[in-house]
Amino acid sequence: MSFNLKPLEELLKEIRACIICKGQLPDFPRPVVQASVESKIVIIGQAPGQKVQHSGIPWDDQSGNELRRWLGVSKEQFYDDKLFALVPMGFCYPGKGNSGDLPPRSECAPRWHQSLMAEMKDIRLIMLIGQYAQNYYLRDIKNTTLTERVRDFKNYLPSFLPIVHPSPRNKIWQKKNPWFEYEVVPFLRDLTADIIQLSSI
Repeated sequence: MSFNLKPLEELLKEIRACIICKGQLPDFPRPVVQASVESKIVIIGQAPGQKVQHSGIPWDDQSGNELRRWLGVSKEQFYDDKLFALVPMGFCYPGKGNSGDLPPRSECAPRWHQSLMAEMKDIRLIMLIGQYAQNYYLRDIKNTTLTERVRDFKNYLPSFLPIVHPSPRNKIWQKKNPWFEYEVVPFLRDLTADIIQLSSI
């Protein structure tokens, strides 16, 4: 019954019922999110693609497969909310633009993120995937590009780890920046493995 729900469960229920962007989206709102009070790694993504919007499962697409490869985790681990919180900048599929999906809706992060973060009591790392997450969470750091932030990722630790989006569209960026695969991905895998191991003790 509703009066037995914990605050985070109530908040997630409220988020998943949100329809503030109804009429401005190509589909009926279906906010996609995963979180637990025990989540260790918070992944701040962009917005669900159309496939994820239909399945209701975050990162249930090619981008998710690549992200899990970077992290070195299985689907079972990835969808364990005690390990990973999956929180997009925009919770619903925003629609298609001229060159890919439209930007995340700007209403979502200011409305929900702070409350969600406050309920997760054991966060060890916040991953900022792509420019929208980085521009929002690193907005006090001026005049830096996505490439500069990802290249200098250690400067943002231990709180944040900025990385490029794992979309197939970013293969061109990865070819231009091979250091990402050789330097950032191994570091990310090791850090993720350490956090998972510590959480099991």
